[in-house]
Amino acid sequence: MAPTAQAVSATPREIIVRDSEGKIVRVPLDRDRITLGRSGICQLCYPDDSGLSRQHMAVTRTVTGWQVEDLGSKNGTVFNGDRLEQPMPFTIGDRVTVGHLTLELSSGEAETTGRHIPNKVQFVEQDSFSSSSTTVVANLDVVLGPGGAGDMEKTSLIQGNPQMYALIRAGRELAGHRPLHELFEVIMDLSMEAVMAGRGLLMTLEGEELVVRAARGAGFKISNTVRDRVMRDKASVLVQDTMLDQGLKDQMSIVQQKVRSMIAVPLQTAQHVIGLIYLDSPDLIRAFTREDLNLLTVMANVAAIRIEHARLNEVEVVERAMSKELEQAAHIQKGLLPSSSPKVEGVDIAGRTLACRTVGGDYYDYLTFPDGRIGVLVGDVAGKGMPASLLMSSLQARVKVLFEDGDELAHKITRLNKSTSASCPDNRFITFFMLIADPVTGEIVFTNAGHNPPMLFRKGGTVEQLEGGGMILGIMPMAKYTEARVKMEPGDVLVLYTDGVTEAVNPREEEFGEDHLMEFVNAMKDRTAASIMNAIHAEVTRFAESAPQGDDITVVVVKKS
Repeated sequence: MAPTAQAVSATPREIIVRDSEGKIVRVPLDRDRITLGRSGICQLCYPDDSGLSRQHMAVTRTVTGWQVEDLGSKNGTVFNGDRLEQPMPFTIGDRVTVGHLTLELSSGEAETTGRHIPNKVQFVEQDSFSSSSTTVVANLDVVLGPGGAGDMEKTSLIQGNPQMYALIRAGRELAGHRPLHELFEVIMDLSMEAVMAGRGLLMTLEGEELVVRAARGAGFKISNTVRDRVMRDKASVLVQDTMLDQGLKDQMSIVQQKVRSMIAVPLQTAQHVIGLIYLDSPDLIRAFTREDLNLLTVMANVAAIRIEHARLNEVEVVERAMSKELEQAAHIQKGLLPSSSPKVEGVDIAGRTLACRTVGGDYYDYLTFPDGRIGVLVGDVAGKGMPASLLMSSLQARVKVLFEDGDELAHKITRLNKSTSASCPDNRFITFFMLIADPVTGEIVFTNAGHNPPMLFRKGGTVEQLEGGGMILGIMPMAKYTEARVKMEPGDVLVLYTDGVTEAVNPREEEFGEDHLMEFVNAMKDRTAASIMNAIHAEVTRFAESAPQGDDITVVVVKKS
């Protein structure tokens, strides 16, 4: 498929991704490389699409525009109908197919596929309609009859057509915005009235279990065969007379309930069955018909879509409330972290943390003591998000209480671990590093509780790692900790960091690593602490090549002047 001249002249501003159900996602072309696949490191991640490889394809900015390339995928990439063997220019009008998805570039305007849509229509004068029999005029009141919308029993066009009447009524009743519990009741009533059933129930699938949401009657006993045909095979089932059905007439449950006619239909959206509607009749005054089955099948489809929309609306409301709470939590957490670095003669200090979610579990802080010494600490709570941030806040409060002075560091870390273990959940722990520095002499006392060893870059070019102290916090309340000592000379640089730095990955799933960090900092240890700290953050971002941030990133730099 060759792009049209109009399409080529437009500037691509976004990617349009369509799935097998026709749903569209628009992705702005705001970065130099966008990858697609099942892996979470891809900007376009579709983990449930079995036709995709972990890293399937990429759209990359070039000097002249954009290009598409296959990343060695198992099932291949189709470009304009042909298998993509090498990177190809990607312009508006081209189409890429991968797995169950199609991708196109768009200018962000109406002509997303090169078709022209007029933006102006001219209306011409006409005195009146012809009296010809080929011209028919109708309005809603005519369609619904003399009584209009409020009296559909008197309709002129739908009189004698109860199926149409039932569908119109269902459409009207389900068009409003009702909470889910009301919606289930309305659907139940509409279904009962549409086929004049004696009993009925509506069930939705919650996990692996069918849960009753609305019922008219009691003592329901439904055949497993009927249930499985509806839920597994997406089939509507009608039994006009159970006494004539060889498989049902001898079942005691059917006999005891005096069920003579039954209908079961799936609550089915475009692809999924989310539940079922079951109706039955205890006599044959009016047996259910094929027309009833067809009508209820269509109504159940409309109802299922409405239920899904209602569920999505409820989820959206909850998510908006949660998002607002997370924003407030992030604001509070930001206030707990240092707003600026301490100004201490003899030492240059700078630090910053970057949460991978709205709130994070990384923690750093500075403590100043009356004798002029300064404390620097970094912690990393296992996990991310709100649980980690709550533990981080708890840790900070304990540190503030324990470290009123800078003495007995190991003893205080032992106490910190004991109190942390008492309130830390079984699946959580905290890595922690703290030092007490004398800015005048450069002497440092430190304890490392299972944290990434900070790197001490000597002015002469060697690198030392500050290890030793004890295990991570929050696991064993009786654990003991020790302290170690080191001395910084003028020009030495100490880098404290969390594992979000060294474990950052790029689209090729390569880790940033300790060696990379050592080489990078060694080349710039003559800079200020703030410059080194900012450069490390920037280097991690550059290395990741727009891959999603997988963990909180914290860097604190201490330089002896």
